[in-house]
Amino acid sequence: MLKSVRGYYKNGKFELYEKPQLTESEVIMTFVDSEKFEYINLLTRGITKEDAQDLKNGLRTFEEDWNAKGMELYDKL
Repeated sequence: MLKSVRGYYKNGKFELYEKPQLTESEVIMTFVDSEKFEYINLLTRGITKEDAQDLKNGLRTFEEDWNAKGMELYDKL
């Protein structure tokens, strides 16, 4: 049986967007060019458009600090 689960790879670690209903299995990982996949389906993660807008509005106050010079160092953590 094949089961596909999307996720994200960064700094040697994998984060799955959903938990597969498996206890043990072999895997095949296929890396895709992330520049071609900018769309993230929030609904599959239980986030509505309203939830996303609320989150965006709430984080807006951090935007200046987040984009400040030198903050790119935190991207490597």
